[in-house]
Amino acid sequence: MAVWITARVEKNQSWTDNLFSLTVSAPVARFTAGQYTKLALDIDDERVVRAYSFVNAPDNPHLEFYLVTVPDGKLSPRLHALQPGDELQITEEAQGFFVLEEVPPCDTLWMLATGTAIGPYLSMLEAGTGLERFQQIVLVHGARYARDLSYLPQMQQLAQRWQGKLKIHTVVSREQAAGSFSGRIPALIESGALEAASGVTIDALHSHVMLCGNPQMVRDTQQLLIASRGMRKHLKRKPGHITSEHYW
Repeated sequence: MAVWITARVEKNQSWTDNLFSLTVSAPVARFTAGQYTKLALDIDDERVVRAYSFVNAPDNPHLEFYLVTVPDGKLSPRLHALQPGDELQITEEAQGFFVLEEVPPCDTLWMLATGTAIGPYLSMLEAGTGLERFQQIVLVHGARYARDLSYLPQMQQLAQRWQGKLKIHTVVSREQAAGSFSGRIPALIESGALEAASGVTIDALHSHVMLCGNPQMVRDTQQLLIASRGMRKHLKRKPGHITSEHYW
């Protein structure tokens, strides 16, 4: 059973009408970059709970979450309305296996995300733990519009920090945007455009692909990689080349 503790809001940053980052403080147990926790509010005598991944590195005491407001949602609009000093509930222990420790040996690690699912990768890259074993890391963030690329400045800072080891790309699906690919991540893999821009290939011999985000993107990309690149889903009992997590 989950142990709930009280968190206090430090900051609520609105990026667009429906995208925001919530930063809270709470004495949670140490987590592993890539894991998620649960946030909750007591609404009309009901505890409304949703799972969210940490954006911050484990050593950072400012617990940050990247969220989208669902207009008719029970929880997200209320979280978006919270102000510094307000309280909410958070689980003491984090969960999840979408972590670097689960990735088998490879030369190139591909981190593919859409929407708010960029969060786990930012946590991993900020933490830096376990990244030394990869020769190249490619981080791809897909969004509908350029204004939805909330963490692009942080991605750029991380690319500078890792001095050529980390390559970043953004993908915008509903408009043309300078500096970003246009379209969907699976199509850009199928055409070879992402690999050409990165200077490395996606293949079963040298690569591992982490997929996090919209379930349709995850399914389409996974099917493409299995069918065209000879890759398979990674399982503990049978190591593979694709690790995935859905964001609803």
